[in-house]
Order: sequence, then structure tokens, then C-alpha cells
Amino acid sequence: MFNDFYAKDTSKKVRAIKRAQGQAGEHLTKPPYGYMVSSADKKQWIVDEEAAAVVKRVFDLCIGGKGPMQIAKILKEDKVLTAKAHYAKKKGKALPENPYNWKDSTIVGILERMDYCGHTVNFKSYSKSHKLKKRIPTTKEQQAIFFNTHEAIVEDAVFERVQELRANKRRPTKADRQGLFSGLVYCADCGSKLHFATCKSFNGSQDHYRCAKYKSNTGSCTAHFIREEVLKQIVWSRIFDVTALFFDDIMAFHEMMYAQRSAETEKEMKRRKPEVGQARKRIAELDRIFKRIYEDDISGAISHDRFLKLSAEYETEQRELEEKVKADQQEVDTYEQNKSDFDSFAAIIRKYVGIKELTPAIVNEFIKKIIVHAPEKVNGKRVQKVDIVFNFVGELNFLSDTQPKRQGA
Repeated sequence: MFNDFYAKDTSKKVRAIKRAQGQAGEHLTKPPYGYMVSSADKKQWIVDEEAAAVVKRVFDLCIGGKGPMQIAKILKEDKVLTAKAHYAKKKGKALPENPYNWKDSTIVGILERMDYCGHTVNFKSYSKSHKLKKRIPTTKEQQAIFFNTHEAIVEDAVFERVQELRANKRRPTKADRQGLFSGLVYCADCGSKLHFATCKSFNGSQDHYRCAKYKSNTGSCTAHFIREEVLKQIVWSRIFDVTALFFDDIMAFHEMMYAQRSAETEKEMKRRKPEVGQARKRIAELDRIFKRIYEDDISGAISHDRFLKLSAEYETEQRELEEKVKADQQEVDTYEQNKSDFDSFAAIIRKYVGIKELTPAIVNEFIKKIIVHAPEKVNGKRVQKVDIVFNFVGELNFLSDTQPKRQGA
């Protein structure tokens, strides 16, 4: 009993120390593959260039449409050392028996680790008792995230895009072909995904997408059928229009994009920023005033009834100011995010200038969602509307002047 009490008391003290360190933003774990401890400061992580190049490649392969098992296979074929073999090599020890045997679980761990964005994430798991070794994952609300604590290996935008792609897993069909737009195509009527289907008797020209709720005309929705070749032409054409408009007049593109989101947003934000600053100063001033009148109440300099009246007035003013600051700050943050989104989208356009054909990487970086409407008959021809939602900027409605909304399918 005494030994058990001692172990429990020690565990409680260690937990308290770790909790304090974690809340202060210190790293609670060893650096992940891609980082190493700085020789100058044991609490600081620095980039391990050799391993970081592999981490970047893993994220690039995922953006390129590869799954964890496919990425592991590629690394193994290219004879890239596993994390364990990499550490053994750095320490001058003998390499493990199979130094290139990457596991898909290891790839998943890399793709899901936010630390690669340069942020520290603490309290990702916990144990119920000092007697139990099993770690239980925590929710995002229970975690403590400290931003920009070390050098980033992967950009935030790339990490977020990978999480979106991981949420929409793609699997090859029986014909061993994978749709270029799998996981990105949605039905305009029911909101379900359009599944990728192949035709074995063709060379891929008849590969198509159809609504998941169609089920050979026995489901709750219609087919919303569209061939992949047609969708490629539509997407490529829309990306070409965006790129051409961007390079033709970047300022006009910038203005049209912001005009679409909110015509007076920029002017309003310039007005609100100083107001938010002034409101925060007044809130801090009210704290000081409240402290003074409290001291006057204690010393008898003012009557208690007077103190109650003044404190109620100041508290009401402070509460109203705090609500106003919160609302205004959300608007300001949204505006700042819009500016950041435009810069991120502009970087993608510059990266893929002059593209000749679509690749999984190009599609995944440009496109967030494709919405396919049911086909219609117009003048005896099959016509189908397709909406393209771009990453960072959403639908660009002003492109309707450069390309018709309806495409023959």
C-alpha cells in the first residue's frame, strides 16, 4: 500500500510539472522525424534537412493524389531510409535489417502531424492512471496549440489541403484506374459525392462519375452522369481562364475577386481597426477606474450606494465594448484571412503557369469542390451545368464573362 501511494503521489507531481510545461508552450515529446534538438538550446527544435526533404516529399505525393500505402511503396522502391534507419545512420550504428521498409501507418502519422507547420501541439493524449500505459487521444478542444514556435517544414495551406484530401479517401477501381477528380465531385441536388466508374471494354474514354444515391435508377437521386474526359476539359478551361485573367491584369483580378466577396469590406476594415484599438484601451481604462472606486469604497471616500451605481454603469459599458470588440475583430480577422487567401491562390497560379495538361497535384491544389448539376435538353442537345469551387477563393462568378456557365457533356 505504501509503495502504491508513493507511485501515485510521484505520478501526480510529474503530471503537474508536465501540465505546467505544456501550458507554457514547451515541447513535451521528442522531436518528430524531420526535426532534431538544437545543440545550443535543448528545448528548441531545428530542422533535420535530410529527413525534412522526405517529409516534404510525403506531403507532395499526397497532394499528387497518392495514399499512405502508395507513398510507402514509392519510398521503399526509391530506397529511402526509414525514420529508425535514419536515426541509426546519424548515430553511426548498424542499420536495421530492412532499412527501407516504410509502413503506411508511419506515413499517416507524418501527414496528420501539425508540428510540421512550425506549431507546438501539446496534450494530444493522456492516460487514465499511472498503472495504465495505454494513451487515449484527446479532442482538439483539449489540446494546447502554440503557433510559430519552430521553423516550419510544411506550409499551413499545404497541411490543411492534405487534411481535406485525407478526409476524402480515394481508392482505385477494379480496372486499377483512379479518377482524377475522385473525392472532389458532388451532386448539386442531393449533395452526395459522385463515384468514379470505369468501363473495362474501353481505354478510359468512357470513364465517368455518377451520383452515389443513383444506384442504377433505384436510389433517391438521378444519375448526374458526366464523363471524366468532359470534366477534364471544363476544369482545364476554367483554370486557363483564371490564369490568363490573373496575368493579363493582376490588379483587375484582385479587385474583381474582392468585389465579389464584399464591395466595401476593405474600406470598412480600415475604419474598424482603429475603433477596435480604441475600444480595447477603454476596456483597460475601465478596469483601472473600477479598481480605484473599489479602493474608495473600502476607504470610505465614496458611499457604498454610489460605488454600486458607478460599478454597474462601468460594467455595462465594459460588457458592451467587449461584445463590440469581439464582433469587429471577427470581421477584421475575416478580412485579413481573405488577403492571405488571395496571396495563397496567387502563389498556386504562378507555380503552374503554362500548364499543358491536368495532373492530380494541379487539380488538388487548384480545386476544392466540383458541383455537377443534372443534364438538360436545350435545342435538342444535352447541356450540363458544372460549378467549380477553387481553393482559398471559392467560386469566381466574374469568370462567367469569359466562359459560358453551361457546358455540353
